[in-house]
Amino acid sequence: MDRHHEHLAHLFLNGDEEEAVEYTKQLLNKYPRAYLYEDILTPAMYYIGELWEKNEISVADEHLATAICDFVLSKLDADSSVVKRRNQKKYKVILFGVEEEQHYIGLKMVADTFKDQGWRVRYLGPDLSIEHSLVQIEKYRPDVIGISAALSYRLSTIKKLIERFRHLEWQPLIMVGGRMASQFDLGAFESKQVMVVRDLGHLHQWFKEGRDEAINETS
Repeated sequence: MDRHHEHLAHLFLNGDEEEAVEYTKQLLNKYPRAYLYEDILTPAMYYIGELWEKNEISVADEHLATAICDFVLSKLDADSSVVKRRNQKKYKVILFGVEEEQHYIGLKMVADTFKDQGWRVRYLGPDLSIEHSLVQIEKYRPDVIGISAALSYRLSTIKKLIERFRHLEWQPLIMVGGRMASQFDLGAFESKQVMVVRDLGHLHQWFKEGRDEAINETS
């Protein structure tokens, strides 16, 4: 079994940003970007989280690894941005992590996935309050609002956000994702207007089925 994710994780932990970029580019020559994100980068970050939980690495180590992973994602995005702009559609998405949520690497992968599909993306980062998110949402009027959380005690916040966004006049699709969505049954949140995205593979399937084409094109 390939252990690409462990090797990449240790490059992150060692702070080897250039080597991590080169290794990632080598992987892209063998695997599609979707596989890289879902089956290598995501497991690499989960592996780092497990090391932290076992006290085998420090908080500073985990922060360094996250920063290097962020650098790698930004580098990959910059390298492919010309092609993405050339194939850009008119669909728009806003993505952010809920208030007090600090995890954001998965959300950046989601942003890149939308860009790969030609969407115009506004990535607002982690830890955003409903008041601040609404300023951008009402100004940008996205077709999709993507909100992310990792921990179960964010559920009440997710519920409040869904309730507020459901009443926006142009009726955007609300996507709920993050590690929480893969670990807990959030079916109670789902409706015609709300989609729970379990992982990147689920999001890719949504695109593959052409459901993005069903987004209201007048928005």
